[in-house]
Order: sequence, then structure tokens, then C-alpha cells
Amino acid sequence: MAAWDLSITVEDLGPDAPPVSLSVMSDLHVGGVILKLVENTPIKRDWSDHALWWEQKQRWLLRTSWTLEKHGIHADARLIFMVQHKALKVGLPNGLTVRLGACFSNPVFQTVMGICTLLNIRHPEELSLLQPVEEKKKKKEKSSTEEILDLTVVPLSTASRTTLSNGIPAHFGGSPELEGIYKALSVPQTSPTPEAIAKQYRPASVVDKAHIHGRWLDSSRCLMQQGIQENDKLWLRFKYFAFHDIEPKYDAVRLTQLYEQARWAILLEDIDCTEEEMMLFGALQYHISKVSQSEPETAKSAAAMDDLESALQCLEVKMESEGGSASDMLNNMTAPELHDYLKIFRPKRLTLKGYKQYWFKFQDTSISYFKSKEESNGEPIQQINLKGCEVAPDVNMAAQKFLIRLLIPVPEGMNEVYLRCENEEQYARWMAACRLASKGTSLADSSFQSEIRGIRSFLAMQNTSSSSHGNAAAASDENINTYSLVSPRYQKKYKTKQLTPRILDAYQNVAQLSLVDAVSRFLQIWQALPDFGLSYVVVRFKGSRKDEVLGIAPNRLIRIDLGVGDVVKTWRYNNMKQWNVNWDIRQVAIEFEGNINVAFSCVTADCKIVHEFIGGYIFMSTRSRHKSDQLDEELFHKLTGGHEAL
Repeated sequence: MAAWDLSITVEDLGPDAPPVSLSVMSDLHVGGVILKLVENTPIKRDWSDHALWWEQKQRWLLRTSWTLEKHGIHADARLIFMVQHKALKVGLPNGLTVRLGACFSNPVFQTVMGICTLLNIRHPEELSLLQPVEEKKKKKEKSSTEEILDLTVVPLSTASRTTLSNGIPAHFGGSPELEGIYKALSVPQTSPTPEAIAKQYRPASVVDKAHIHGRWLDSSRCLMQQGIQENDKLWLRFKYFAFHDIEPKYDAVRLTQLYEQARWAILLEDIDCTEEEMMLFGALQYHISKVSQSEPETAKSAAAMDDLESALQCLEVKMESEGGSASDMLNNMTAPELHDYLKIFRPKRLTLKGYKQYWFKFQDTSISYFKSKEESNGEPIQQINLKGCEVAPDVNMAAQKFLIRLLIPVPEGMNEVYLRCENEEQYARWMAACRLASKGTSLADSSFQSEIRGIRSFLAMQNTSSSSHGNAAAASDENINTYSLVSPRYQKKYKTKQLTPRILDAYQNVAQLSLVDAVSRFLQIWQALPDFGLSYVVVRFKGSRKDEVLGIAPNRLIRIDLGVGDVVKTWRYNNMKQWNVNWDIRQVAIEFEGNINVAFSCVTADCKIVHEFIGGYIFMSTRSRHKSDQLDEELFHKLTGGHEAL
């Protein structure tokens, strides 16, 4: 076999150094090429982290046992010998930027795992990297001097799970600087100034949001293949809104970053909320900011309480699993029944004008209504199956308005129905029942009571009391910067004098919460918002002549009319039989039960992003508590990787 010359650029020799020329044969394996190259290079150093990058094909030659012939390499190949781990700037949800060593040769999924291990974030499968959106140009000069926290001194490979006595991971305990960085990662930031909020990019429409969601990196390809260079900046964000196994004791950084992502989503109006909810979010932010500055003293006692709490939780889980069958039987025998007078309103039906009162009955996952209680043994006026429907609250405590908004899927789209409850107690029971029924769960389920309790505590926090105690607090807290706690819409709508008493009123209901409880409550209310967890992509459905929006949620896909913003149709993942991507024409096709077929091409993102979202959420639903320590990476790639046409 004839020998031929192969030219390889060695990055360490500098940009102006000529390539090193090697005489090779086609049956020489890549490991042999690297050995020859190292022998012919004047620099003596540890080359173990180096590998060959094939520039024309945009891929790494990581299979060192393969021959040049098997890789398809000829004399015209442009190969670069470079280090695989390089510095990367990572923007975190709390606005801080860290510079750390990241792997540029592994799939992004593994790179994110490495970054999360370093930052001490469990369940890295919930996060991914995103290409940043530019901040407003006027402020560019200032933002170029942003502070960057340097973590390049911590090697990725040795980042371990061991923690020191003060709760700081061992790899952050090397110096006061590193301990300071860990504190910045694990404690919520103080409220941003109104100027900082104004400086951030704020999506003005669903299409703007869709453009942001089109910037996710491909999890199955490496950073180099996606054009990311050393010292580039990427955002690390929670991508999949299905949070598994959150333990405050181990998840200080994860909880803090999740809170910060939720807070910015609300401040930048990325997710809609009512005025009352905004005041409550403002009060919780104010409280969290206040408590987090005085928290170090109470951290030790909190850690002891966490130990006790997790021990009790383990005991509870154990007891549930031992006596589960008997308690299930008991529950099924005594399934709670719901029947009451409620008012109903259908906006699109001309027959009903305003709200009409009927006698309602809840059975399994359906509600039936009758003219009166006396007629409830006969045929109902209508029976509505709530499985797969959308349930959204519409509550105003001050006006004593307790509405439940239901969007019910029908063949031609979605039917909208409003149920009006008389009081909080009735609302809590019926809202809990509707939420369970939408997931296909009956009232016999053990989570029914905890769902009711969650709704009651949420209403209690909204039930503001303007007592003399509240006024005294308002007087002493005049200096709170309310414009740091609400989104620009409310900054324009109200003066500080109007906002301060309202936020302080809401604050009375949360002032006693610990830092962990306040953060958990904030996340709980965020997760209860109707638009929670939605990622948007502009698509063109097969057979349609106009662009529409596809909303991707943790448990469903939503078709949204781009002009009006209304939900047209909802499809749940648990009704999905299969989904395919035609990589040639870049079209996604999904088949649901009942011979429902949906096909669309993507306008604002690559179809790989949609494919990855669907596969990712299905992967998230396979996780269970006892398997929580092991991440099935192979299954994730099977569900999200895709087999692109070569």
C-alpha cells in the first residue's frame, strides 16, 4: 500500500505555524496518526485531552481504533489537532455569567451534564444550552464590562458530589473566592433595578417567543458542530418544565436557578398572570430578597430540619408502598362524591345568555348537569368528559369571583365553558376535581385532598388583609422599590404609592415563610399559571395556507391561532401512538388514538427542536423516584436523537 502525505494543523503551535506533514498509509489507525504527530511536534506537554477535528466534515475523529480509510480520510482532508475541553462563558438564569471548562467534542447533552455536575445541579436532563438573545443595543457599552465568575480552575472530571461541613460542595471549598461563587449560585439575587429589567430583551409576541425557542442547541451534536467557539457565551436554562425529585437539602443551586428563571419569566412578561397574582409574586420576591440576606445564620438549623423532613418522607413512602393495596381498596370503596349548585356560561353558545344555575354532579372524569337537584336521577341536560381538557383559574378574591375556565377538546376544535362557584371552599373542591379529571384521574385518587389543600393555601395568600398591622408595616417599609418587583406593564399602569400598599398587603400572608418555603411557594404559583411550561414554535400545518403556533407543554401539544391567540386544539402525549420526522422535507408527523393524524413543517425552528421537545418530555415521564440516581442517557438519545437523512 502506497504512502501519502497528510497535513495536520496543531492548534498549540499558534495561528501562524505551518501544518505538520506526516507520511501515512490508509491502513494506519487514527491513534497511530496522533502518536506520529506528537513525536513530530516540538512542544512537550500532556496531550491526553487532544483529538483530531475534521474541518470539511465538521466532525471529531474520536474513534482512534478506526483506520484513515474507514473514516474516509484522503490527502485533501483538513485536520486540526486541538484540545477537547475549552473555556465557555455560561449565562445562568440568575443573570450571572460563569466561565468554565466545557467539553466541545461530546454531544451537548453530556456537556450539560458536566456543567451541571460542576455547578452542583442535580437532574441535568431538565436543562440545556441556548444561544443568547441580544440585550437592547443602547446598553451594549455597559454590558460589555459584565462581571464574569471564573470557574476554569475547577477541573470538570474531578467535580464530585461530596460536600463539606458547611454544606458547600468539596470542589468549591478550595478558596474564599470559590466559596463566594457558590454562595452567588445558591442564594437568590437581590431584586433587579427597573433599569436592569428595562435592559433585558422582552418578547413582544408569541412569534418573538417562538424565535427564542428556536435557539436551543441540538442535544445530540457537539458544540463545535454547532459553530460554538472557545470563550463564546451560551445561556444555561431549564428547557423541560417537568421537575423531578426536588430536595431542598441537595438542590440549593437548582432551586435558586429555577426560582430566578421563573422570576425573570414573570418580570419580562414571558408568561401572563393576573394583577392579583403579580402582587403576590411581588410580595414573595420582596420576602425572598429580605430573608436570603439574613439566611446564613439559620442555614444550619434548616439543614437539621431537612434531615428530619427527608427521614419522615422516606418513612411515608415506605408505609405507602407497604399498605398501598388496602388503602387503595378503601379509597375506591369510599370515593368522594361532588354535587352542588353551580353556574355555567358558554361564551360561544347563543342559547345561553350570561350565567345559568344548574345542579352539577361529578362522576369519574365527567361532569353532568341537571335543571334541579330533584331531577338529578334522570337524564342530564349534558354530560361533559373533562379528560384531556385545559383547566385555568379565573379568581379575584377582592370581587369574590371564583371562576373555573374549561377548554374541552371536540373534533372541530375546543369548546370553552366557564363554571362559577359561590365561595372559596366550593371553588377549591371543584377546581381540584377538574384538574384531576383533565389528567384522566378520578376523585378516588389519593392526591384529591392534597390538591384541595394546595388551592386553599393559594387562595389564602391572595386573601389580602389591610389590617392596622399591615398599615404599620407599610409605614415602616416605605422604601421598598416596587418597580423592581412587578413587570413593566404594571410599572406603567400604577404609581409607586399605589403599588406599595398592595404588595405589602400580600406580603402579610407570606412574611412568616422560611426562604425554602417562600421559593417553593413562588414556584408552585408559577406552575399553576395557565401558560406555564409552554415553548412555542411557528409551524405550517399540512393542508393549511397560513402560519400557526404550536405550543409544546410538559403533557400536551397545543395548536394556537396566530391572529387571535386562541387555543384551537389540544393533543395529549398519553394519546400519542407514534411520531416521525421526514428529514428530507423537514416535516413532523404525529399519529394519535382515534385515527387522528397531524403533520406540520416548522417555520421559526428546525424540526429537530420540536422532535427533541416531544421525545424529551416523554423521557421525563419515564423517570421514577427509586431510579432517580441513574440517568438513562441511551433512552434519552433514542427518543430525542433522530435519524437524520445522510
